[in-house]
Amino acid sequence: MARAGIVFLHGVRSSSTMWRRHLGALQAARRIACAPDLPGHGRRRGTGFTLDGALAVVEDAAGDLAASGAPVVVVGQSLGGYVGLHWAARTGLPVAGVLAAGCSTLPAPSVVGAYRLAAAAVALLPDHGAWLNDRLAAWTLPVAGARDAAAGGYALDVMQDVLRAIARVRPLEDIRSLGPVPVWIVNGAWDHFRAQERAYLRAARNGRLVVVPGAKHVVSLEAPVALMRVVFELLDEVDGRRDAESWGS
Repeated sequence: MARAGIVFLHGVRSSSTMWRRHLGALQAARRIACAPDLPGHGRRRGTGFTLDGALAVVEDAAGDLAASGAPVVVVGQSLGGYVGLHWAARTGLPVAGVLAAGCSTLPAPSVVGAYRLAAAAVALLPDHGAWLNDRLAAWTLPVAGARDAAAGGYALDVMQDVLRAIARVRPLEDIRSLGPVPVWIVNGAWDHFRAQERAYLRAARNGRLVVVPGAKHVVSLEAPVALMRVVFELLDEVDGRRDAESWGS
């Protein structure tokens, strides 16, 4: 049987380029992987973001992997984590595992509303928040991580669309519906999106919580080596289970 393939899903305002080093590590390990741009981001900037559009992008990317015979593991950071869980709970493709990083806060109306107000204020700035976005990246990310995040350009006009869409997702329901599929939750120790990580873990029948010391919200860029260790551990578990199951077939 083919080994699992990986679909990486990026965070809000960033793009697929945030996964460049991760894709390189998987290529070196002879794993198939891809990192599509979600609607309104990267090469799809200017198209607007919708949840249905994001699910379609993931479905297409995962479908290409599944067509080669590979079961699919989806790895998402922040926005990508919410989208990855939502997609995995609904697709008819073979989902072998989900790794959701930096998305362990439930999108309650009060939370989404506060972020929408902040996003509206930033959008009123003369540069629509470009300087602030660049400064935050420089202050919070290592040099290589900031470079990868910026390589595909920043989508500064998607926040309201994204927040409206994320208000529709129900991560705990998505996790429960995945049944025995491995769902691994990864957060930086200083991530402000850790609020409900234990609830996420309880919702997973086959879950694991990994907290990365010293990392903040964008653990994929702040601690890429630590994240890739977890990715490879998940792949080992997925392939081990498939190997074990193949013995009984």
